[in-house]
Amino acid sequence: MANDALFRSSLVCLAVIVVFVGVCTHSFRKMMATYFLGLFAIAGVVLPDWDFFDRDFSKWFSPISLEERRSVSAQRIGLARYRIYPLRLIVYTTVYGFALYKWWMYVTK
Repeated sequence: MANDALFRSSLVCLAVIVVFVGVCTHSFRKMMATYFLGLFAIAGVVLPDWDFFDRDFSKWFSPISLEERRSVSAQRIGLARYRIYPLRLIVYTTVYGFALYKWWMYVTK
């Protein structure tokens, strides 16, 4: 349920940002660009099943068992459940940084 609440609050924040961009720029195209960039960002960060992807890469091609899911979830309590993987951090920073830069250039021109 926590992921559902985070997803809903992310969509509400996105709606506020889209309305703000629309009011400031008076452009429907810029609103839609903001909306789709926001959906892309939310889908990449909030929606993935991190219990599945936090396993070894070689196990990604096999389904996760209920026992495995419980053991992975039980190991991560509190802030320990947010693992920082350098490669994932580099890829996310590069992709989202470039997308945010392009969006900003489009919205401010």
